[in-house]
Amino acid sequence: MSKSQHLEDLVIQVRRDILRMVHKVNSGHPGGSLGCAEFFVALYNGIMERKAGFDMNGEDEDIFILSNGHISPVFYSVLARAGYFPIEELNTFRLIDSRLQGHPTTHEGLPGIRVASGSLGQGMSVAIGAAEAKKLNNDSHLIYSLHGDGELQEGQNWEAIMYAAGNKIDNLIATVDLNGQQIDGSTDAVLPLGNVKEKFEAFGWLVIEVENGNNLDAVFNGMEAAKSKTGQGKPVCVLLKTVMGNGVDFMMHTHAWHGKAPNDDQLAIGLEQNPETIGDY
Repeated sequence: MSKSQHLEDLVIQVRRDILRMVHKVNSGHPGGSLGCAEFFVALYNGIMERKAGFDMNGEDEDIFILSNGHISPVFYSVLARAGYFPIEELNTFRLIDSRLQGHPTTHEGLPGIRVASGSLGQGMSVAIGAAEAKKLNNDSHLIYSLHGDGELQEGQNWEAIMYAAGNKIDNLIATVDLNGQQIDGSTDAVLPLGNVKEKFEAFGWLVIEVENGNNLDAVFNGMEAAKSKTGQGKPVCVLLKTVMGNGVDFMMHTHAWHGKAPNDDQLAIGLEQNPETIGDY
């Protein structure tokens, strides 16, 4: 099997993991998780430079910061399938005393998780701090972060975005998931974001657009283009255009599945649309 086919199969399996996790506890956020499956699979299977094992400092390797922590199902699935912790632990998602809480936490020491996230708008600041630490330590590796588009309605982001450009944080690649949906409706209906590309550029960032963020090749190409722009005195933003609920037809293109779990029949339909490829947990 080619690496490309393996990763395509992994995306399908990650979708199955997401559906099964949120269904089991009737709680969680499948919509954004499904939309970002390709991004996470690409990030942890070729884009980032990772060391074997895990330590909180992340020295001499790339670091990822998830800002929109509610899409933890896709994060946990990809971490488990990348070997950070046993795949079987996905069975404990959102259970009492589980390391896999609804929003990632650090107090239980889950490998792969370096910051608690869920309070939207804070991840950009954390990522910038990590990027500055890399520079102070003469570590040439990169910081990657992911943010929701609705999350950009939080003002702290724009202070951080201004700071990053003003201080030449050019070892940071911040990706924005542009699915156009948030918990209460479309971003245009709740609070229009305007032209996000022009906003980042006006704040002094370099911007890469990925028109199909649900295509693995497009994600790889876009992220590699972003990597080529680092070290040029400016932070880099990737605008990743995705479809919320991608891969499950009745969940796509709507905010309704932002934080809603499928029932038994809906789970069966979703799994039928994503046949088992690598193996369920």
